[in-house]
Amino acid sequence: MKIVGVAACITGVAHTYMAQEAIEQECKKRGIDCKVETQGGMGIENELEEEEVNAADAVILAVAIGIEGEDRFEEKEEEGRVLTMNPSEVIRNPEAAVDRVLALVG
Repeated sequence: MKIVGVAACITGVAHTYMAQEAIEQECKKRGIDCKVETQGGMGIENELEEEEVNAADAVILAVAIGIEGEDRFEEKEEEGRVLTMNPSEVIRNPEAAVDRVLALVG
């Protein structure tokens, strides 16, 4: 199982990185391969490559703003494999976020 994601909050600081860490830690606990790109005050970090997005089983968008490169996820969206949540929800309950994205995969 491989999950990729993007985290981005309004100010691009705390919640962006907290959401990234919450997703990555929850996936690590479950043995799920995971990479989360951040789009924040420092620009784009840990940028997802096209191959990584294509190889992913599902996508978590922990975003409270529009993000750059959202079109990268169109194919996954058409397959019903994209979960979009507010970063604060992901931070409060990363278990539920990962449960929900896994449910998309079946």
